[in-house]
Amino acid sequence: MRNVELLMPAGNLEKLEYAIRYGADAVYLGVVDFSLRAMRKGSIITLENLNHAVELAHQLGAKAYVTINIFAFNKDIKLLEECIDKFADAKPDAVIVSDFGIFNLIKKRMPNTDIHISTQTNTLNYESVKFWKDLGASRVILARELPIKDIAEIRKQVPDIELECFVQGAQCVSFSGRCLLSDYFTNGERNANHGNCSQSCRWSYKLVEETRPGEYYEIHQDERGSHILSPKDLCLVEYLPQLIEAGVDSLKVEGRTKSLYYVSAVAKTYRQAIDECLKNPSADLHKYFIELQKVGNRGYTTGFALGENKPDSYSYDISKGLAGADFLFEFKGQEKDGAYLVKIKNKVLLNDEIEIITPSEQFQTKILKIQNSDMEEMPLGNTNDDVWVTLSVSPKDYKYAIARTIGVKSHVS
Repeated sequence: MRNVELLMPAGNLEKLEYAIRYGADAVYLGVVDFSLRAMRKGSIITLENLNHAVELAHQLGAKAYVTINIFAFNKDIKLLEECIDKFADAKPDAVIVSDFGIFNLIKKRMPNTDIHISTQTNTLNYESVKFWKDLGASRVILARELPIKDIAEIRKQVPDIELECFVQGAQCVSFSGRCLLSDYFTNGERNANHGNCSQSCRWSYKLVEETRPGEYYEIHQDERGSHILSPKDLCLVEYLPQLIEAGVDSLKVEGRTKSLYYVSAVAKTYRQAIDECLKNPSADLHKYFIELQKVGNRGYTTGFALGENKPDSYSYDISKGLAGADFLFEFKGQEKDGAYLVKIKNKVLLNDEIEIITPSEQFQTKILKIQNSDMEEMPLGNTNDDVWVTLSVSPKDYKYAIARTIGVKSHVS
């Protein structure tokens, strides 16, 4: 089988680096005002540090794609005209767009930069792919609604363009994400197609009759209400051989707003799964599906990949992604007398059995000692504390190591 790209989200600079170190061949990143999923807090990527972000990806041996995929009004075009030179100066490997006006601007002002067509354009057929190719696009990110067999036909009809598809992450109740629910329910304050979705599809809804205000009825019999619009998360890790065989060039993971743990664990899992199926296309990849249950999800579905989106593709009982394993701590890159400085994410206790993952390792170990900044021993480490931990088995490369609980908790299906 041929090589295929693993494309991971880079919500901020730290996640960009972890995504690549854990196995990404490329990352996609956006800035506020021009991206549908731009981070708005933390070490965010801005026009001011965009050059650094792209340079960092290149230094780590990966490509960087910049998203300018909003649906643009006149004011957006004018703003982009004012700052497009900053995008050009960053020298990204490609720009992801969905708007014809932005497409035109990129072609004129960044003529040597590849253009990737966003999944927001709802590209479903080979004639559409030919259209974008003839306009000068180098890659089309196909709609999530496409079954694998249709992707194979598109590849057959249009062999000389790159094809990308989503394999992991949150899905939208609307067709290819073109939704107005958020705008409506927030009186226009949270525009989904300008990167500020309130995820109204994840809310719990009840039924009220006009003449009986205040009397609420369950739409679905569940004490937590009903999430009738909330799709389960996509997971196609077990279908990687079929996707690669169909002609997909890039396998994309959704999640620029997801945690550092999510990005690292998912990148590691897909890296291993891709490498294994490239060596052995008939390999059983179910173990990787189990691994992906350890990260936040609303339950998993194959979406439209197998030909139809079934009723059980919707998550009727939960809206927030629940992880099968708790993210316990990240290593802060310091070691002293066999102890490691860590940032606690979820409370840990002395003698806890935990699992460590690094870009090159995955193993179980035990917490032998917890110490504060004065190196005084403690029975536990609380959330958000910086403490020193001593382990029964230590990682060889601890700088980018992450700790989590062992196994998969039962609430994940």
